[in-house]
Amino acid sequence: MIRVCAATDVAKGEAVQVTVDGTEIALVHADDDNFYAVYDECSHASVPLSEGEVEGCTLECWLHGSRFDLRTGEPTGLPATEPVPVYPVEVRDGDVYIDLNPSNGVTK
Repeated sequence: MIRVCAATDVAKGEAVQVTVDGTEIALVHADDDNFYAVYDECSHASVPLSEGEVEGCTLECWLHGSRFDLRTGEPTGLPATEPVPVYPVEVRDGDVYIDLNPSNGVTK
């Protein structure tokens, strides 16, 4: 696990881009108060998901409106049909840590 930021750096309902060992990740503080990490590129179009909108446990791509489940990486709305990598996240002592081994088996 690699420390990426303080939990207070990401407001609830927001997504930010973090780079972990050269991998760009969208770190999300979701409405359920949990933190999620997905690869920061839409599987439909090569645009940053971190610039999208958080709604519940989904992240919407700003370009074409594809939605991704933050827990599984699976698209929940077209036009995307392929999942994005999801990375394990832990919050310890007020800091956010990410493991770069995708929990859903999807690689970038």
